[in-house]
Amino acid sequence: MSKLEKLLERIKNNPKDVKFNDLHKILTSMDFKARQPKGGSSHYTYIKKDLRITIPKRNPVKLIYVKKVLELLEENKG
Repeated sequence: MSKLEKLLERIKNNPKDVKFNDLHKILTSMDFKARQPKGGSSHYTYIKKDLRITIPKRNPVKLIYVKKVLELLEENKG
């Protein structure tokens, strides 16, 4: 099992305590392009083809954003 697979399992097992950098690693490894905020915003947007998700950079990441990322990854396996 790779480090990213272990990280993803840890996030699935404890979605309430996820660091922003961990979600960033997972999304960028899945070929999502990160667009950093401009003008003082803290919201990062991740884009892959027609998929898009925006996540505020804070620790821990709110549970709703973690659930959205997990759903997005489940829908697009393979």
